Amino acid sequence: MTDKIPMTPRGQQLLKDELKRLKEVERPANMKALEEARGHGDISENADYDAAKERQAFIEGRIREVESKLALSNVIDPSRLSGDKVVFGATVKVADTDTGEEQTYQIVGEDEADIKRGMISITAPVARAMIGREVGDTFRVNAPKGSREFEVLSVKFA
Repeated sequence: MTDKIPMTPRGQQLLKDELKRLKEVERPANMKALEEARGHGDISENADYDAAKERQAFIEGRIREVESKLALSNVIDPSRLSGDKVVFGATVKVADTDTGEEQTYQIVGEDEADIKRGMISITAPVARAMIGREVGDTFRVNAPKGSREFEVLSVKFA
C-alpha cells in the first residue's frame, strides 16, 4: 500500500502544469530533435542523437513520476482547515528562543517547497518538528550549526 502524497491545490496545479508542458512541449520538441539527429547519418557516433535519447528517457521518466504523484495526491486546502495545532498546510510563525529571530513558514508538499517564499516541505526537519505543536509550544531542530529551539508564535490557515 503506497501512502498518499499530501499537497495543496497550488501544488497539484503546479504538477498538472508541468505534466501538460512535458507532454505538449518537451516531448514533441525532443521527438523533433531525435528525427533531426537521425537525419545526420550514422547514429552510433552521433552525439546529438545520444543527447536526444537521454533527454527522451528523462522526459518519459518525469512524466511517469508526475502522473504517479497526481494519482497518489491527497489535496488539502489550507483555507478549509482550522484549529490551534500545526498540521500540513498551516502557516506557522516561530521565534528562535536564543536570538528572538522570527520566521514564518507554510508547510506544503515536497514539489511545491520554496524556501525563498517561506514554503517548506512536510518532510523538512523543521516541519516535522512543528507538526502537532500549538502556540506557546517549543520544539528543537538539529540544524547544521547545532541544535536550535523555536517557539510557536502563531498558527494560521489561509
